[in-house]
Amino acid sequence: PKVKVLSRNEEAFTRERNSDTIKVFRNVNPSLHPFEKAREYTRALNATKWDKVFAKPFLGALDGHKDGVYSMSTLPTSLVSLVSGACDGEVRLWNIPSKKTIWSVQAHNKTVRGICPSADGEQILTCSADSTVKLWAVDQEAVVEEEMGIQPITTFMGESPFSGLDHHRKDPIFATSGQQVDLWDHHRTEPVHSFTWGADSIYTVKFSPVEMNICASAASDCNIVLYDIRTRTPIKKTVLMMTSNCICWNPMEAFNFTVANEDHKCYTFDMRKMQRALNVHEDHVSAVMSLDYSPTGEEFVTGSYDRTIRIFNAMDGHSREVYHTKRMQRLFAVKYARDNRYILSASDECNIRLWKARASEKIAPLLAREQNKTNYQNKLKEKYQYAPEIKRIARSQKLPKAIQSAKRLKHIVNESKTRKTSRKRAHSKPGAVPFVSAKNKRVRRTVD
Repeated sequence: PKVKVLSRNEEAFTRERNSDTIKVFRNVNPSLHPFEKAREYTRALNATKWDKVFAKPFLGALDGHKDGVYSMSTLPTSLVSLVSGACDGEVRLWNIPSKKTIWSVQAHNKTVRGICPSADGEQILTCSADSTVKLWAVDQEAVVEEEMGIQPITTFMGESPFSGLDHHRKDPIFATSGQQVDLWDHHRTEPVHSFTWGADSIYTVKFSPVEMNICASAASDCNIVLYDIRTRTPIKKTVLMMTSNCICWNPMEAFNFTVANEDHKCYTFDMRKMQRALNVHEDHVSAVMSLDYSPTGEEFVTGSYDRTIRIFNAMDGHSREVYHTKRMQRLFAVKYARDNRYILSASDECNIRLWKARASEKIAPLLAREQNKTNYQNKLKEKYQYAPEIKRIARSQKLPKAIQSAKRLKHIVNESKTRKTSRKRAHSKPGAVPFVSAKNKRVRRTVD
């Protein structure tokens, strides 16, 4: 009879030094591992639960402002710097890790409505309701030490209050919004060009970071207008059902941008096909005041009048995470940090808060085996994300009672509207009450 004998070469599994990794032999034949999927599912379930157990997103607050903070901006040349503007006209430059102010100045007499860095990151532009735009140097250490007082490099005077501004990605050009969209040059005190297209006041203007000569604005008459600064003409206008408060371009998708709307939702558009939205992002129960894309373009964060911060995947309709605290009031500005790991929020109770972008992520440096374990768990969660139990745990969110009540009421109202439309359709001629997609419903018309 045949006898099977295990034969191994000792050199194949013996370490040469004590520091070498012990070699482990595994047979990956699926027939030898009948419970592999069950083990993977259990590990994915436990990893999802651990994410909820160890979720501690709040890191700290940046205290110092004496009035509500309405605008913020990070610097393109620094991961640790933040500029903020308050309702009393004060502008501060922060060091985020130390949570301390580097310098502060009483920049304006009224609310600071917009802050943005220059293309090289060495200067800051601020605009205010006092009809001025001021250019500041980021490096003010010599001035602070000598106690000479911080002074602006240049002051640009406007004819009406400003509501927002943004800088060109490369050229020394910036755009402001107010009664109209004005295009300015650093070396001229008067606007180079002004754009108007039938709006009383324009709330915000943003340059595209990819198509750098295209900018978009949102106005009080519910329109979104695209401009080309090369031809000095408006390109396209889309009119929504309600006003938009903020616009942000996707830094990786050249044609896509998202608007924060007064109807509690965000809409993602493709600038080439603005007859319908690419996606509708909903979960807030009050007006969305601000939004910002992550540097990777895969996610964006929103701040709302309902006192919550929500993080959305760019392709999903519902938020993956919601942040809130008892003391945090209405949010007017949110920003992603340049390293994609942190989120900054500014609210009207004078505070700037620092949050993790991933609530359960460990901040300390990881060992190689810890990083491998994290990657393995993420892959398992992605593989089993549609399993009912894992999906339920991952989507569960703890909300304040006021938001839960508003959410229930909103659900009842929407169900009532849907029921009324279906009954009207049932008692009308065929085709008289058409089915309208949610992506088309909020767009009134598009004008080229």
